[in-house]
Amino acid sequence: MTRLLALAALLCAAPAAAQVPPLDAYQRHRWQADQHRLEMERLRARADQREAEARRQALDSRLTRLEIEARRQPEPYLPATPPALRTPEEERAAREAAAARRRAAAEGVGQIDAWLDRRPD
Repeated sequence: MTRLLALAALLCAAPAAAQVPPLDAYQRHRWQADQHRLEMERLRARADQREAEARRQALDSRLTRLEIEARRQPEPYLPATPPALRTPEEERAAREAAAARRRAAAEGVGQIDAWLDRRPD
């Protein structure tokens, strides 16, 4: 009789065990989440390292540029030359030439205005 009870218990236990997910199935999502979290932390750490390296290189290049500029020889001082003095005749000729240029420009503009103001045919 005990054998019959043991056999019945075994036969009933097999379908009951099939209904319960294995213990591994409960932990798999946690393991995947841990792996994902660790990978994200690793990627963030690498990004932080790259950012720090970029900042360091920018600082180094800026310091190098400043050192090069500091070592550069200054340009010699050249005093500004005063404007050439002209005789009164040269001044008058320059004024007349400038006036002639202004008149020529005004005439050209007048011709353009006249052409734009013409009546359409």
